[in-house]
Amino acid sequence: MTKHVEIDDTNPDAVHQQVDVSPELAAITGDGPMARGEVTSRIWDHIRKHKLQSEADGRNIEPDEALAAIVGTGKLTMFEMTAKVNKHIRAPEKTGK
Repeated sequence: MTKHVEIDDTNPDAVHQQVDVSPELAAITGDGPMARGEVTSRIWDHIRKHKLQSEADGRNIEPDEALAAIVGTGKLTMFEMTAKVNKHIRAPEKTGK
């Protein structure tokens, strides 16, 4: 028997929360607002498409020019990348007030 679960969209968790992205990040992810999880997914799509993961250790990222605009040049771990990407994410601006 399948149980129906209602989702409360009025207070989404962090992954589903709508965010805006900086112009540099939008070059990779597209314009926001979008869910934070979608931002992460699109960054990883870019990393895989351009083969930016180190072959020796997939946890290390070697940024291309577009990603370097966000995280800087030089190798970094995926955890360091997350901290730098967070600086390019913000809550969407509210209009109509």
